[in-house]
Amino acid sequence: MLVSLISAQPALADGAVVDKVYHPYVLANERELEWRFTSRQNDNGNVLSQRLAYGYALSDVVSVEGYLVFERDQSDDFGLQGYEIETRWMLTEQGQYWADWGVLFEVEKEHQRDNWEASAGLLVEKEFTHTSLTLNMLMIYEWGNDIANEMESEFRLKYRYRWIPELQPAIELYTGEDFVGLGPAFMGVHRYEGSKQLKWELGFIAGLNGDSKDHTLRFSLEWEF
Repeated sequence: MLVSLISAQPALADGAVVDKVYHPYVLANERELEWRFTSRQNDNGNVLSQRLAYGYALSDVVSVEGYLVFERDQSDDFGLQGYEIETRWMLTEQGQYWADWGVLFEVEKEHQRDNWEASAGLLVEKEFTHTSLTLNMLMIYEWGNDIANEMESEFRLKYRYRWIPELQPAIELYTGEDFVGLGPAFMGVHRYEGSKQLKWELGFIAGLNGDSKDHTLRFSLEWEF
């Protein structure tokens, strides 16, 4: 989350609303490797970013994940853009209450620049028979030498039909500063022996904020073991 730079003017979070809708769940003893790819095309050009991460569960309810964030520069070369630490805390057991609750905390630093970003958010998920509604409500504060100190808010929504584990279609909504985006998404999970499983997500989000062109393609793979 929060990884793109405008190619001509570095900044941590500006314009990078479309990333991932987080679920509030943590699995005991989970370890994971994750790769995310995002391509955003708008009137300013095409911004490509990738993230590599390793995470593990500290307990039955808390997990930590560290990210390396890469982005394509003006020479069309991918390079290291930043670092991020993310913590998820599952507040309730699945099915314990009317909805399942969790919180998310993130800190990101830009590579070779004294620019920082801190985020805190509430994660909510509710199941309705064969569908699930997931909500993320985030507050983001960024500061540093090259960016203005400011507070932003973001909202993410995923409404998913749990058809079969390997294929679950969804609709996703993202809102942030000067951005509203909506589009289809798909996700699935393939389970192996024991706790091993491979998760994938694919989404195409079209901006609805009035620009002539603003759409984002996102894809991710997550290996849990």
